[in-house]
Amino acid sequence: MIEVSKRVSLIAPSMTLAISAKANELKAAGVKVINFGVGEPDFNTPEHICNAAKDALDKGYTKYVAAAGLPALKKAVVKKLKTDNNLDYDPSQIIISNGAKHSIFNAIFATINAGDEVLIPKPYWLTYPEVVKSCGGVPEYIYATPRHGYKITAAQVEAAIRPQTKMLIFNSPCNPTGAVYTEKEIRAIAEVCVAHNIVVLADEIYEKLIYGGESHFSIAQCSPEMKDLTIIVNGVSKSYAMTGWRLGYLACPPNVAKAISSFQSHSTSNVNTMTQYATLAALEGVQQPMVDMVAAFGRRREKMLEKLDGMKSLGLDYVKPDGAFYVMLLCDNLFGKTYKGVKIHGSMDVADLLLTHKQVAITPGVCFGDDDAVRLSYALSTADMLEGLERIADFARECE
Repeated sequence: MIEVSKRVSLIAPSMTLAISAKANELKAAGVKVINFGVGEPDFNTPEHICNAAKDALDKGYTKYVAAAGLPALKKAVVKKLKTDNNLDYDPSQIIISNGAKHSIFNAIFATINAGDEVLIPKPYWLTYPEVVKSCGGVPEYIYATPRHGYKITAAQVEAAIRPQTKMLIFNSPCNPTGAVYTEKEIRAIAEVCVAHNIVVLADEIYEKLIYGGESHFSIAQCSPEMKDLTIIVNGVSKSYAMTGWRLGYLACPPNVAKAISSFQSHSTSNVNTMTQYATLAALEGVQQPMVDMVAAFGRRREKMLEKLDGMKSLGLDYVKPDGAFYVMLLCDNLFGKTYKGVKIHGSMDVADLLLTHKQVAITPGVCFGDDDAVRLSYALSTADMLEGLERIADFARECE
């Protein structure tokens, strides 16, 4: 038998696989399952972006290109960072990768040594700690409480820093909570990171998905010192409905970019060429489809929150999200109760019972390091969303 490496054996399997498999079985049997677990826009990629990929194929742009990305696309990313974030980068500081997840792996692999500690606010996107562990790092968590809007504070970061601390992973807007940090909150955290020379991996993939008058502020904008400590990760999957195209990018100091470019040239080489031309069209082309999509998410968000407000009397609560397309639904008041004779101990039980008896698929919060809640996505039709929320309300009413 082949023995797997220790680094791979440290990676935890997805706790949502069983729920996903069960949901797929029900769908295959003809059962209508309402899926709140979706982590991608339910909109088609805009036509002009698809046409750019087709044009690239027709023109024969199907060969190898530079491992770090097409020069034209890197220049487009530089322009985007200047226009949207008032940040100046040279194209050599931009790396085009196979999705934001790949960019995150590259960034951590290039900067974290064995034993280095990485601070991760929780609830967290479930991939963060697994990537840190696979690169030899040690995840350390800072709890972002519902009482504080699921946002950590500068004081918490200060208290968590130890001699082994190398990096803070900072995600705003946040998956899974939808939290959006204000400029003031971000500047306070940046001051702590600069004072202690802490690298910040700034995951800004949901940057365009912000509602209610809030706005995005990149931690790299705080000061030249903070910019020199920041690795920005972004992409087109969420903002342009391009999840399956697999293209992300990062912007970072020159020495880090050089190291990542060298590593990527040996690991994956370039992102598929057609996707790069499609992304160039996304960044440089008409932006109205993206604006319309964000507006549609905003309307769904308002309808979901209105419905959830009416469910508070059932022991369910939530923290208002200002970004992404998720809501964390607090369900801990159901713990200790029973449903159909089954005692509820945590978010996994809530998820399993909802799928089994109400045909509603949700993501249990334990996957994100917070067992008191479940994550609901509003990347589904309004009609399905409202029907699914009513099924969840029925479930809460029927708990004893």
